Amino acid sequence: MIEATSGDANINGIRRIGSQPIALAAAALVIIVIAAASIALWRAYSGTSPEQDRIAALRLVQARTAQASEQLAEKTKALETSQEESIDQLQVVQDQLQSAKRQLAAQQADNKRLTEQVGDLSGAIDSLKQSFASAQAPEASSQHSTRNGSSRSRHHARHHRPAKSRH
Repeated sequence: MIEATSGDANINGIRRIGSQPIALAAAALVIIVIAAASIALWRAYSGTSPEQDRIAALRLVQARTAQASEQLAEKTKALETSQEESIDQLQVVQDQLQSAKRQLAAQQADNKRLTEQVGDLSGAIDSLKQSFASAQAPEASSQHSTRNGSSRSRHHARHHRPAKSRH
């Protein structure tokens, strides 16, 4: 008698399964069909499917994108408005600066003119002082003459000043 060992039994079992490939393929196919049918039934019963979830998620993303786009457009418009206001304010400041420059130039011209006038007046005062000093010298030497003549000379020197010269 031949005794079969457990290792031999396993090999014989595998040979037997391997010898009937059509039955094995049919059993695998039946398992796959049952699994697919049960998944389809579960989706139909629960009312959700990955495709519907993906579509809903896509719509949500589109809505968020549209909202973000609108917010970006609003912020861009606000930035444009702010930029235009800044440009307007800068233009006002530039106009004020030009006005201040013109006023400064006018003041400098006035200062120059007044300095020249002060110089002219100083010259006129110096010439009056010299004229008055030269008029007093002959009076001092002619005090021998009558008092009327002397008073006329002083009167003449006081009231007949030389004319101002203009530049």
